[in-house]
Amino acid sequence: MKLRTTVWLLVTLFAGATLCFAADPNIGTWKLNEAKSKIDAGLPKNLTVKYEAVGDSIKATVDGVDGKGKPTHNEWTGKYDGKDYPVTGDPSSDMRSLKKIDDRTLELTVKKGGKVTMTGRVVLAADGKSRTLTASGTDAAGKKIQSVSVYDKQ
Repeated sequence: MKLRTTVWLLVTLFAGATLCFAADPNIGTWKLNEAKSKIDAGLPKNLTVKYEAVGDSIKATVDGVDGKGKPTHNEWTGKYDGKDYPVTGDPSSDMRSLKKIDDRTLELTVKKGGKVTMTGRVVLAADGKSRTLTASGTDAAGKKIQSVSVYDKQ
């Protein structure tokens, strides 16, 4: 009887965790819609952003190009709790945090060496088919930058 109860408990917990992440509309692969985006020439572009559930965390895998068109790849695993989590593969940042504001809005903070270099807001469209990242910050030379990146769900 204890074995049956334990198995049911584990199945229920797994199903609950799966449903929790399945309800997250950010999970999936997002592709940059350059025609709808406003990114100044010479700025890096995140061409695809993939969010996936990893345990009780979210893993973001980002592929894009730098300001000169050279391919880039970085990864971040964390939670929507506003705490800093390490970034790998991005020479312009070493920490990133995401905070869930509501069901369709995330707040983003990017840091390098403890200093905030970019902040942004990700807003998911009501239909869940696109999301918009409005970001501002400073580049490596200290110049202020702003961009609006629109992504379509794949």
